[in-house]
Amino acid sequence: MLIVLAKAKLGEGAIDAARAAIADMVAASNAEAGCIAYAFTQDVLDPSVLHIVEKWQDEAALAAHFATPHMAAFGAAIAELDFKVIEAVKYHADDGAPVM
Repeated sequence: MLIVLAKAKLGEGAIDAARAAIADMVAASNAEAGCIAYAFTQDVLDPSVLHIVEKWQDEAALAAHFATPHMAAFGAAIAELDFKVIEAVKYHADDGAPVM
């Protein structure tokens, strides 16, 4: 399994302008074969920061994700916004276990 953790910094007004594109991206990504989970969250201490959390079955599923039409549409939707990915790291993980 792959876990992708990313962070984006948005300028003033960008979150509102990107909200529909983010919602479309999340819905379409979660429907992809090989996607275990896909979510954006807004930082409670800094609302200009978004955290993106993704879980994929394998490298092939992640590679296929980057080639989807909704990924291209999302890129086009945010291209003119002050939306900058400042970190994106993938981790290889096992299936995990409950914390408690």
